[in-house]
Parts: sequence; structure tokens; C-alpha cells
Amino acid sequence: MIDKLNAALRFNQEALALRVRRQEVLAGNIANADTPNYKARDIDFGSELRRALEQGRGAATVTLATSSARHLHAASAVATDASLLYRVPAQASIDGNTVEMDAERVNFADNAMRYEVGLSTVSSKIKSLLAALQQ
Repeated sequence: MIDKLNAALRFNQEALALRVRRQEVLAGNIANADTPNYKARDIDFGSELRRALEQGRGAATVTLATSSARHLHAASAVATDASLLYRVPAQASIDGNTVEMDAERVNFADNAMRYEVGLSTVSSKIKSLLAALQQ
């Protein structure tokens, strides 16, 4: 039964984990907009999601450090630094920084909106599963 529940929510779980990682990367780009020679990074969301679903939770698993054996172990197959791509700027800057604030803001807002949609989808799936269990 748990395997079926896990399978029903796995895609959304992986997608939300990647959305969170992408939001962190985009926030880092925005924070370093004035840093000389900073190279903007991003995640190829489609290919990373495909890879995470194909490989499962094996190769790119990031685990939390715990200080007690009684802590819960959490893991997520999120994009690692090795899978981050460099963004090619439309217009080069004098200081070598490749962050384009307009593009970063658009990508940040788009990713945030898609994260909210993902949360709504998971919420509705859980509500429908709960309704099915109660009947």
C-alpha cells in the first residue's frame, strides 16, 4: 500500500525538490549580480527531472547531516553542482559577470509560480487519496 502511495506522489516529489534547488540557484545568481566575473548558473529542469525519475534516489542523493541516531533521515534527488549549467548572456558585461537581472527575475518568478502549482497538485492528490480512504 505504501509503495502505491509513494509511486503516486513520486513525480511531484522529485519535481518539487528540483524546483526548490532551482530557486536556490536563481537566488544565488540574483545575489551575485554585482560580483565581478560571476557566472550565472541554472538547471535544465526537464533533463534533471527525467534523470531523477530514471535513476531513482541512488546516484544524486543528498542527505542531511544528523547529530543523533534518533533523527529522521531525509533525502532528495536534487541537482548537484556538477549538473548545473552556465547561462550564456545575451549581452556581455565589462566586469565578466553573466547575470542578467531581467532574465533572472523572470526565471525566479516563473519557477516560484510552477512550485506553487506543484504544491497545489500534491495537495489535491492527497485530499483525493484521503477521501478514498475515508469511504
